[in-house]
Amino acid sequence: FRPCIDLHNGQVKQIVGGTLHDTDVKQLQTNFVSTQPAEHYARMYKESGLLGGHVIMLGPHNDTSAMSALSTYPDALQVGGGINLSNAQQWIDRGASKVIVTSWLFPDGKFSMDRLDQMEKLVGRAKLVVDLSCRRTKTGNWIVAMNKWQTLTDMQVSKLVLEALAKKCSEFLVHAADVEGLCNGIDEDLVVALAEWSPIPVTYAGGASSIRDLQLVTKLSKGRVDLTIGSALDIFGGTQIKYTACVEWNRTGCLPTEL
Repeated sequence: FRPCIDLHNGQVKQIVGGTLHDTDVKQLQTNFVSTQPAEHYARMYKESGLLGGHVIMLGPHNDTSAMSALSTYPDALQVGGGINLSNAQQWIDRGASKVIVTSWLFPDGKFSMDRLDQMEKLVGRAKLVVDLSCRRTKTGNWIVAMNKWQTLTDMQVSKLVLEALAKKCSEFLVHAADVEGLCNGIDEDLVVALAEWSPIPVTYAGGASSIRDLQLVTKLSKGRVDLTIGSALDIFGGTQIKYTACVEWNRTGCLPTEL
């Protein structure tokens, strides 16, 4: 289990993945808007000893909230959203354990290996996470999506692609944008593919609806893919999954006995 803090307009929110738009604000669907600040969740993760969680800044006006989370739990949370060559080192200096890069790697929707090379040289492979959040096509392939998952890029998720990118980063983060925030189940095929194709650690997010999904992802991936749970968690207003059960899973590898 990997925790998350998703920020939108400075607030901690859980958003339905395909509804976030730059221009049409009315399309935005939120599952949860927290009355608690970002540092509240960072403190909770710190007290639970959770590592490798991500803070994602969805659009502008999130820097202050992100910085407060990082200062509360330094060198333990990754940060993403608007990361580029001019600010990546700044976020590391602010306490991010790693920076997560997506859209900047795809100028005009086309992948740039040159940009990935530049970012790796700046922060180092160990501090770099590449976000390959994607949408599934009618043919069953997964295409990397950028700009809050609105724009499909020219990159198809495949074994060759993951092997090439893995030489430049230490981890992948993959949101299955089509199921993100719906709590209707994970994309099992994608989890299996990521486990088979990626030579480095992967965190998958999207669709988790039961504590059993932790067990399912572990089984499908043979322990090679971690799971982020958002909207279904009780700390984000969900009813399906208890945060304490996820912490217990990380500690013991066992589901709660009441199941």
